[in-house]
Amino acid sequence: MALESQDTATTSPDPAALAALVEGEVSTDDATLAWAARDWGSIVQQRPRVVVRPASVADVVAVVGFAAEHGVSLAARGAGHSPFGQGQSDGLVLDMTSMAAVHRVDRDGVVVEAGARWSDVLAATVQAGLTPPTLTDYMHVTVGGTLAVGGIGGATHHYGTQVDTVRELDVVTGTGELHTCSPTHNRDLFDAVRGGLGQCGIVVRATITLVEAPPRTRRWQLYYDDFDRYLREQRAVVAEGRFDYVEGQIVPAAPETQARWRYMLEVAAYYGAAPHPGEPDEAALLGDLGDDRPSAEVVDSTYPEFAHRMAPAEEFLRTEGSWFHPHPWLNVFLPEQATGPLVSHVLEHTDLARDIGATGLLMLYPVRADRLRAPLVRVPEGELVFLFALLRTGDPYAVTDTARMIEANRDLYERAVAAGGCVYPANALAMTPQDWQRHFAGQWDRLAGARHRFDPAGVLCPGQRVFPGPAAPPTPDPQ
Repeated sequence: MALESQDTATTSPDPAALAALVEGEVSTDDATLAWAARDWGSIVQQRPRVVVRPASVADVVAVVGFAAEHGVSLAARGAGHSPFGQGQSDGLVLDMTSMAAVHRVDRDGVVVEAGARWSDVLAATVQAGLTPPTLTDYMHVTVGGTLAVGGIGGATHHYGTQVDTVRELDVVTGTGELHTCSPTHNRDLFDAVRGGLGQCGIVVRATITLVEAPPRTRRWQLYYDDFDRYLREQRAVVAEGRFDYVEGQIVPAAPETQARWRYMLEVAAYYGAAPHPGEPDEAALLGDLGDDRPSAEVVDSTYPEFAHRMAPAEEFLRTEGSWFHPHPWLNVFLPEQATGPLVSHVLEHTDLARDIGATGLLMLYPVRADRLRAPLVRVPEGELVFLFALLRTGDPYAVTDTARMIEANRDLYERAVAAGGCVYPANALAMTPQDWQRHFAGQWDRLAGARHRFDPAGVLCPGQRVFPGPAAPPTPDPQ
């Protein structure tokens, strides 16, 4: 399924004029434009006029300044892992993966360019015995890409999202100006960019806090047949901070059982160095849990192997082909009290093969809301909130089925909002500016004011559909 965006750039950028401004590569060939017109979702296609691969921060400054001056829409693209055209533009696309250097690594943090993938960041930091506190499940997304939405993972209940671990950012605003910002310097820009969906500036460099990297990890996959107990024990282990990593999945039950679903609690403990030099105490960690222990799966690995635990699945999906199929994903945050009833309703009306896809996933796990401190990463009220993710895989030959999945996303989104929930913004969901205003709620005026201040021409990141299209180019002063 491929939806063509209806947006049009105010002006068509002049490739020759851009080439004169930058040292990097300026491309208008069909192959490059076709590449930039697609993303991981394989649902929305938006072909730009020009793709620029910047060679430096100065190139980014020049391109953004050009876009603002001429009223050309501009999207910064990282790994292209967005599901619904969020990194696309019909004007300019900045391919930030050309700026992927990992600079200083020490106990004060890692300085990294925005186009670096988290796999590259980890490879550099573990050599010093250090790691970013929160890692995404899939490690080949870019630093700039996840900082635009939040960056959630199994350690979020300890450290927050990845934007909560950022100490300093270098940002090119929509006016084509370079600024450094942090909690103590240019705080308005710092808060507008972290989780701000690229609406106020393009991150070009980040300083990220590091913690000790454990030598080894023990990971358990614990299976439950009782949904209520599963939720209770997820809440308990997260509230206690019992494990270093906590996530969860909902999986099909064995055909011979009467149940349709089983509930998998995935937890991990780090060891091999202080404060846990010995092997994990399984009796203390698992002794009071009510899972079906005979069906538990246990894997011991090095910490880097654990971080890259998705690599075999990715290789299989690429070989099998569904890696390249449509991915109409939906991620929502649910209030603790609404999670059981709403998820039960969804499961009752969900057929795995029809509604999720043969290689799709259902994920469900809680995080502590007090760990999520970036103001634009929106979560419901309460001490604990649940991430509920329907990672659907569509059939490229069944366009109407993918459309039906997107419609189902809208239905669940409305149910979640009615229950006090909100989205984690990495979705195949047609959000309108009104939807975004509802989403950001009390932070909307902050974001809208920052947009007006830092991107007055309205050219940045049109694929998110947060604000209306690009502003008209400035009118020359007749005097």
